[in-house]
Amino acid sequence: MKERERMQELIRLLNEASRAYYAQDREIMSNYEYDKLYDELTALEEKTGLVLAGSPTVSVGYEAVEELPKERHERPMLSLGKTKSREELAAWLGGQEGLLSWKLDGLTIVLTYREGQLFKAVTRGNGEVGEVVTGNARTFLNLPHRIPYQGELILRGEAVITYADFERINGEIEDAAARYKNPRNLCSGSVRQLNSKITAQRSVRFYAFALVQARGVDFENSREKQFLFLKGQGFEVVEYCRVTSQNVAGEIENFAQRVTDYEVPSDGLVLTLDDIAYGESLGSTAKFPRNAIAFKWADELAETTLRRMEWSASRTGLINPVAVFDPVELEGTTVSRASVHNVSIVKELRLGIGDRLMVYKANMIIPQIAENLTKSGTLTIPAVCPVCGQATQIQRENDTETLMCPNPDCDAKKLKSFALFVSRDAMNIDGLSEMTLEKFLARGFLHTYADLFHLDRFRQEIIEMEGFGEKSFQNLQNSLEGARATTLPRLLYSFGIPNIGISNARMICRAYQNDLDAMLRAPAEELSAIDGVGPVIAGAFCAFWKQEKNREALELLLREVTVGAESFDEAEQPLSGLSFVVTGSLHHFENRNALKERIESLGGKVTGSVTGKTACLINNDSTSNSTKNKKARELGVTVLTEEQFMERYLQTTGREE
Repeated sequence: MKERERMQELIRLLNEASRAYYAQDREIMSNYEYDKLYDELTALEEKTGLVLAGSPTVSVGYEAVEELPKERHERPMLSLGKTKSREELAAWLGGQEGLLSWKLDGLTIVLTYREGQLFKAVTRGNGEVGEVVTGNARTFLNLPHRIPYQGELILRGEAVITYADFERINGEIEDAAARYKNPRNLCSGSVRQLNSKITAQRSVRFYAFALVQARGVDFENSREKQFLFLKGQGFEVVEYCRVTSQNVAGEIENFAQRVTDYEVPSDGLVLTLDDIAYGESLGSTAKFPRNAIAFKWADELAETTLRRMEWSASRTGLINPVAVFDPVELEGTTVSRASVHNVSIVKELRLGIGDRLMVYKANMIIPQIAENLTKSGTLTIPAVCPVCGQATQIQRENDTETLMCPNPDCDAKKLKSFALFVSRDAMNIDGLSEMTLEKFLARGFLHTYADLFHLDRFRQEIIEMEGFGEKSFQNLQNSLEGARATTLPRLLYSFGIPNIGISNARMICRAYQNDLDAMLRAPAEELSAIDGVGPVIAGAFCAFWKQEKNREALELLLREVTVGAESFDEAEQPLSGLSFVVTGSLHHFENRNALKERIESLGGKVTGSVTGKTACLINNDSTSNSTKNKKARELGVTVLTEEQFMERYLQTTGREE
């Protein structure tokens, strides 16, 4: 029976995608492709009257991972039926009134409060059994730990990470290959950490979207009254508006116009009946409640032609595929490139140069390939690294194939490593662009970082190179001489240790009072106990310095530079414990990084988004209606110009260089 065989294949593909998405924080197919396969399976089940074991149409989500304690939900958490039709949404509502809200793209959490205090937090898991993440939930930025209501309160909501915080966290990861693919994956991994200190660094927020239980409170049979009750208890509730079948289409359009600028990822809308009793009387199917329905954004698709596949090598050895196609207009912008993420997706799409592709923007933001219309399957996976020419390897992990360059001397690894070493937050050496570094590497001038300080050996060759001359060479020498005096955090950061940015380097140096030998001898357990470090960063630090080649590179470099000690005396850390947000252009500092470095040198922190814990927002356009300014006004956070900040916190109005 061909239909049964196809159903079995669809169940396998969909469950594999669900496992990757919900349990492993990976994506092996796009949302568009998943929805398409899911709809095909649903149609086959309706046609045949057959539902096979394991079908995702009757099971919800995926099993909880092993590492966290599991707990069964008091009430099963069902998925929502969905539509992309505004007319269907209006017809579904009929003569009832409903609440239309954002469908946030994060991780669903069930919270329980007892006697006014947070008692328990459990992830959605498979809808029946979730993971207990109570300690991590206590670190959510906007979650109340104590509320006025003293009975048992159970509510559901979405844990999310804003686009701004996503960019900030990714920006602290120098290696592009190690960065998170989207805010949802980052949030899921953050909430399910074994160490709540790591969760606390991720700026997770919680938005309530449903009240499950609050005995003794009269909600007058209204879901909106439940929302208002939750607001009164101190929870941030998902943004919503009241609608009827007559105005729901217009309100959907209002949301649609705002989604690309909305600070929290959203993959659609949710329409819930306001009449509680009527909604509950409708019951539910095996998977969907009948009192609510999801509206998925109708992806704007464009047809184009694949012209080439770029394979970009990183300093970790990962070679990333990026599809380059004829430019098309999507959601008001021109798009010509889309990451394909890994070899598995290349094979799944059966790509080939010249294939006709349907492309879209996931959540109206991130370019993705929705479908390959041609499916030629002729694209060749590179057998050699595009940079060093050595044989590549395909590695398989959790059923996902990635392309790697195993050559430890690959120029891509060297180039990216040297580029980080000379960058502003590291050794801050001007005059060494990636293009220049590439030329120096190709000519054999550079093997270790210490070689940079002996480029005078190749003076004549460099002067005769295109784009160089006597003056350029002398400027480079002056910059190198200036870089000989540095600080220990900069030195550590310049080595590109995985997961360690300049802020993490400062935390470690502060904990060991600039004693390099002590921190190099420290075991991972000791390092992980440092506030803000944790086991992942500690493990990466120890593993890096266990490698002999890294120790040798450090010893050679220490012969060339003078390492000054940053002061960690509490008396000289007046901004300790304070967090700041910087936005807009600056006048007294060269750039935002310069101001960030000054604040951190005084013990403060610079974050990417405004919260109730922010000391002040620094913005020279303090009267603007930007998202950060609005948020600051909502939370009562002071907005200061650069000069006002300097007067209040730096006690100077002198120009900062």
